[in-house]
Amino acid sequence: MAEDRLNTATDDPALPVPYRQIRALYTDTTITVYQAYSNQIAEPALQAQRFVPPFQMSRMTWIKPSFLWMMYRSGWGTKDGQERVLAIDITRSGFQWCLENACLSHFDPAIHASEAAWQQAKEQSPVRVQWDPERSIRLARLDYRSIQIGLSGPAVEKYVGDWIVHIRDMTSLAREIHGLVDAGANTAAEKLLPQEVHYPAVASHLGLTL
Repeated sequence: MAEDRLNTATDDPALPVPYRQIRALYTDTTITVYQAYSNQIAEPALQAQRFVPPFQMSRMTWIKPSFLWMMYRSGWGTKDGQERVLAIDITRSGFQWCLENACLSHFDPAIHASEAAWQQAKEQSPVRVQWDPERSIRLARLDYRSIQIGLSGPAVEKYVGDWIVHIRDMTSLAREIHGLVDAGANTAAEKLLPQEVHYPAVASHLGLTL
């Protein structure tokens, strides 16, 4: 099955990981991103299989294909307001729209013609991209980057209304992995991680090449 093929870690571990690369769990039609919310937001979302109030459409919302970066950000789902870890399967076409309509959250002279050009692009874009250090199983900073995508305005509307295919609760898994890490059982913990592999995408305006 295509899903089995795409979700198997086939990347060569002997090769260095590019500084900027999207790694994700994905199928032919969907890609998985992660968010962490309070029970008040997560429970209605799981029941409705979409985000509903008290989720606020007017706020920027950040989606992350890296499970371990989400664990770093949420403290394994222990931080206040981030107690529930959700895996959201969205359409690959929606994810591609994000990349095509995104602007880096910071000025990069290697990418932007000028700071003014970057500022103009940022003001016109409903999507922000940050490349933050990827994390190890112990949440230590790694030498390569993981993509974080911030959605605002029409991008949030498309995310909630059009792109979401399925929402899953990953809280129990996060806590199980965290427990193994705390016990020093890193190998056992790693076996439970989502099998994220290189996601083929090019977006030179974001510093992303194959």
